[in-house]
Amino acid sequence: SEATIHLHVEPLDEGGYVATGPGVPGLVAQDRTLAETAKIAQGLARKIVESCIEHGDPLPPALASLA
Repeated sequence: SEATIHLHVEPLDEGGYVATGPGVPGLVAQDRTLAETAKIAQGLARKIVESCIEHGDPLPPALASLA
């Protein structure tokens, strides 16, 4: 299954970017490029889903469509 996650991306003063997922608590990704930051965020979202399923926790709002 797939879900669209809206990311809030900000450039960092020291270079690179940080992305957070407002609808996915705990999703924070950082890297030198926008593409790598988005790729890391995607991987983190998968890990968050796996953890929720493994522990029987509800999925974050932005990922609820995967249930």
